Amino acid sequence: MTTKLTLVSHHLCPYVQRAAISLAEKGVPFERVNVDLANKPDWFKAISPLGKVPLLRVEYGGGEEIIFESAVILEFLEETEANPLHPADPVTRARHRAWIEFGSAILNAIGRFYSAADENAFLNESRNLSEMFARVEAELSIRQSGPWFAGDRFSLVDAVYGPIFRYFDTFDRIGDFGILDGKPLVHAWREALSNRRSVKGAVGADYPQRLHAFLQAKKSYLSEIIRLQAIAVPQARSA
Repeated sequence: MTTKLTLVSHHLCPYVQRAAISLAEKGVPFERVNVDLANKPDWFKAISPLGKVPLLRVEYGGGEEIIFESAVILEFLEETEANPLHPADPVTRARHRAWIEFGSAILNAIGRFYSAADENAFLNESRNLSEMFARVEAELSIRQSGPWFAGDRFSLVDAVYGPIFRYFDTFDRIGDFGILDGKPLVHAWREALSNRRSVKGAVGADYPQRLHAFLQAKKSYLSEIIRLQAIAVPQARSA
């Protein structure tokens, strides 16, 4: 069956990045169309039941199907494309799916972290994230040796955590929040993912600037840190 795939995206969405990484790892050609979620076009609202990205437009046999929700898109690609990223063993596959869900929970916690309105909430979310990554560290300690979650084999879990760690590239430039401190296996996994071609290619070259601007505009405790930095840097240069 000949198909044409179009990934409907947003520049910053980590769930879109999962699908883009999976498609790249499988070597599947696809087009990518970004939408402004603050000003959703009518065509997008017409085909997105939840008003969210990613969407995968699948054109085949003269018709089109719209697949929504990243987890469903990833499973569809596993079922229809070569180069599987899920393990073959059903128990191991279930374990991977569970850690993908944990990755989604981490993304929700990251959202609470950068949206926290005051210092107490910010510090609480920092601790919560640190505890979540401590669980990841413990899980990595019992896996096979190798750079990826499953050892030597890149999997969908890696596709999910690559976009998670990308947030910390920007967080680290804002301040030292200590969330990943004392977690050497997490650090090594993060480093390996940051150098993976599919992970690097899942966002545009201007992603860091876009994310920084997004965080700055949140009117949160973190955005206040960014604002104070912007004031301090010119003063430091002139001193």
